[in-house]
Amino acid sequence: MKRFHVHVAVDNLEQSIAFYSALFGCTPTVAHPDYAKWQIDDPRINFAISARGAAVGVDHLGIQVDSDEELTELHGRLQATASEILSQEGTACCYAESDKHWVRDPSGIAWEAYHTLATVPTFNRGETAAANSACCAPLPAAEKPRIKLGDMSCCTPGSGCC
Repeated sequence: MKRFHVHVAVDNLEQSIAFYSALFGCTPTVAHPDYAKWQIDDPRINFAISARGAAVGVDHLGIQVDSDEELTELHGRLQATASEILSQEGTACCYAESDKHWVRDPSGIAWEAYHTLATVPTFNRGETAAANSACCAPLPAAEKPRIKLGDMSCCTPGSGCC
């Protein structure tokens, strides 16, 4: 079996271990004072790239599920992280329509849990950027002071969209 490897630098290992243990539904398989690793069989990976004017690097991470039941179960895991959750139903994001939930880990990295419902023929259905058009990772507090998770800057160049 192949595994996709993602390594994320964090600023608080203890908080991050708690967050990711809740998100993945298990404790790390390897843990050291400066390192932790989870070897999990579920979820499989969906890796996407885009060239839409966003800053180069990791934009957001996510877990794609195959059913509403799996999304409900994953939503429960997100709630266990004690993070603010932004939920969106039937949203156009990139070239898909999805139900999704967003959180940020303790270091501010955006995570989405989503169930793809359908494809759409144009990026975000051709909709222009709007404060609530629900297709981008919510901006971190460092980029917009006192931001709420629901505040979005969506699908304009540099916005960090899917």
